[in-house]
Amino acid sequence: MADTYVVERSVRIDRPPADVFEHVVDLHRWEAWSPWAKIDPAMTTTYTGDPGAVGSTYHWVGNRKVGEGRMTVAEVETPERVAIDLQFVKPFKSESVAEMVVAEAGEGQSEVTWRMTGEHTWMSKIMGIFRSMDKMIGPDFEKGLQSLKQVVES
Repeated sequence: MADTYVVERSVRIDRPPADVFEHVVDLHRWEAWSPWAKIDPAMTTTYTGDPGAVGSTYHWVGNRKVGEGRMTVAEVETPERVAIDLQFVKPFKSESVAEMVVAEAGEGQSEVTWRMTGEHTWMSKIMGIFRSMDKMIGPDFEKGLQSLKQVVES
């Protein structure tokens, strides 16, 4: 098993990149389309910093399926890319980098790619024996991207 993993999914959205980007750079807006917010509607969230700015954070505490963690906006390249430092606290500790890349895909359309990279921890290596990170996280990315598409296009 490799020491690192990459999970990546994409979707085409019938809106220009600037319209899409505002939904991914502002962590407050993730609740409208995040697949994990739907898993635990009682999840508590706390935000700090200026929405969409480097250093802004989103901290969540939820049931055992969503756990606890924090997202911190690390880099912003408007309207193309946002990089997020992702720290999971529960159910197990890990760190990774999530990226949302929004590219023009024709007149008034965007291609959105959601990518997560990280180093395998001992826990993820054990879990990887039974199921890869791609198979664990990929379906959630697909649901989230479809939800993002619905939110942005409506």
